[in-house]
Amino acid sequence: MPGPLLDNLLGMRTERRPVWLMRQAGRYLPEYRALRAEKGGFLELVYDSEAAAEVTVQPIRRFGFDGAILFSDILIVPHALGQDLWFEAGEGPRLAPPLKDAALVDGTWQQLERAFHHFDPVYETVRRTCDMLSDDVTMLGFAGSPWTVATYMVAGAGSKDQGAARSLAWRDPGAFQLLIDGIEAATVEYLIGQIDAGAEAVQLFDSWAGSLSPAQFERWVIAPNARLAAAIHAGRPGIPVIGFPKGAGAKLPAYARETGVDALGIDETQDCAWIDAQLPPGMPVQGNLDPMLLLAGGPALDGAVDTILAAFANRPHVFNLGHGIDKETPIPHVEYLLAKLRAG
Repeated sequence: MPGPLLDNLLGMRTERRPVWLMRQAGRYLPEYRALRAEKGGFLELVYDSEAAAEVTVQPIRRFGFDGAILFSDILIVPHALGQDLWFEAGEGPRLAPPLKDAALVDGTWQQLERAFHHFDPVYETVRRTCDMLSDDVTMLGFAGSPWTVATYMVAGAGSKDQGAARSLAWRDPGAFQLLIDGIEAATVEYLIGQIDAGAEAVQLFDSWAGSLSPAQFERWVIAPNARLAAAIHAGRPGIPVIGFPKGAGAKLPAYARETGVDALGIDETQDCAWIDAQLPPGMPVQGNLDPMLLLAGGPALDGAVDTILAAFANRPHVFNLGHGIDKETPIPHVEYLLAKLRAG
């Protein structure tokens, strides 16, 4: 039998709000830190299917979340598309060669050797994880949306303003479209592979959607995500797609209407009552507790949880954070949140 999380994603409101947290498998857990130290680097852990499955189920074992989110990274797609990928300690990911101008996109990009075998250990992680979960826990796959993935591929690293990608998209939209199309095609294959391995729902992370103007948002966020959602629905009917365009602001209702995603992830900057009024009736939503409130705890946490629950009382709702859990979050705060949600 499907669990309450999957029921809500499919549009069936349940009496008990299901809950999972973005980045719930990660550095705030001592068991994760111990396994990470044993295995070495982050990417080595991601590509070790046995270890990655263990990381995926650690928060389920400890807290009893309603969903298990695949332990992986959005940059597996550019790695599979031929860029070198590594993680610098304390600095984050690096990709080479960076595709900073149209000539590189038209030339180097076309010559990179595709390495789709990088997807295989991720699929194995999904299979192993599914074998470890009870039937009422939903297995969630994910990928980065094309715009967000492209920002890393162009800059060769993360950036505060995504300036390199934004500049290239304005200077040569044809070359940038070529890059988006390639990411999109690989992402469809990647997500369908995760579904075939056992994922019951998938999330599209557009972490840098908020850096675009309205016109650019339409072209580089809404349009690619609409094509991705349509491809997944056509290829694997019945699998819900969660769209998470962080920072979309007032553009969020258009994203909900035009992309065809089944459920909408909402970040912590959005007003819940406004979102509820703007979205199509019955559309499932996910979110949107500020991760800093979970870090802080106390009365402010209680009040925010109550506000979110009240705002989405009349539509399918998956309780979650507005972004990833902070690595300094005290475990008792997470335990308190789960107890509060499950008390009624």
